[in-house]
Amino acid sequence: MLKWFEKTDKTTPNIICSRIRLVRNLQEYPFPGRLSDEEAKNMIRKLKNGLKGLPERDGIDYEYIALNEASDLERRALTERRLLNATLEQKKGPAGMIVSEDEAVSLVLNGDDHIRMQFIAPGLCLKELWSRADRMDDYINERFPYAFDEKYGYLTTYPTNVGTGLRASVLIHLPTLSKGKRFNSLLGEMGRFGTRIQGLNGEGNENYGSLYIVSNQKTLGVSEEEIAEMVNRVALQLNSQENKVRKMAMASHKIERADEAYKSYGVLKYARRLSWKDAQEFLSSVMAGAADGLLEFKEPISIYKIMLGIQTANLQKLTERPLTKEELDVARAAYIRSALPDLM
Repeated sequence: MLKWFEKTDKTTPNIICSRIRLVRNLQEYPFPGRLSDEEAKNMIRKLKNGLKGLPERDGIDYEYIALNEASDLERRALTERRLLNATLEQKKGPAGMIVSEDEAVSLVLNGDDHIRMQFIAPGLCLKELWSRADRMDDYINERFPYAFDEKYGYLTTYPTNVGTGLRASVLIHLPTLSKGKRFNSLLGEMGRFGTRIQGLNGEGNENYGSLYIVSNQKTLGVSEEEIAEMVNRVALQLNSQENKVRKMAMASHKIERADEAYKSYGVLKYARRLSWKDAQEFLSSVMAGAADGLLEFKEPISIYKIMLGIQTANLQKLTERPLTKEELDVARAAYIRSALPDLM
């Protein structure tokens, strides 16, 4: 089965993926930070047993990963694939993960909260993902009563998640818009709608690859449907703005745009050594060139899959040994050469 990030959605090519994340805590246990190791193990065991029916319910296979027994490299690879965050990667106590075969659905057990559900898919599909999350939420709640307050909603470890416990986000590629002088003020304007926009790989000029995450700021005082719709609306506005400035650039500088895309493809296809930063920038250029119709591949390809594949932990897992910086740059170039299809 293909992983979700190996699939492509050409409906809105600038929008890489959508994600819905729900956090929940069980009524009968203190928050994870107050659990003893024995209590945590007992809770995880109960959750695993109570959710054994997931494969039959969903018609897909799930795997259980004991995160506290996984190697540092494996946890780092999970973080690179957006299945864990930096805090969970470093967690040393009992914790586990139930993850679907395509990695589109995952449940972290005893992370920051007792349960963190995540649903992710290519393209703009927050509404569909929320429907899946809502059904999963009901399925779990039928078996395990949640910590819930009539006034504040779902109780969570961090106050920023209290209420719905929902974080909706969209990953969007903005290579042209982000280079404009008004980009920072545009981000500020979007913040008035209750969303936060941040670079995936850093801020400003350090955000190599021009990938941005749009997510909701508030989880309290708004419904889940309103959160998903708000993030969806802002993502569409940013996508529209990116298409507008890119169309103008294509009208006046088409040769320059094509030259940049083809040069980037040539470097990626034939380089023998590439730093992560350079690779991200060249892949961003190729992604934009393909979206604009300047580059056409002989077979379907997810450029984002390559962006994930060239990260450190993934490359080290492929080689099954630690790599020096020089060796990483060589392995990265080799990975890209093998993953990038020929042009038409």
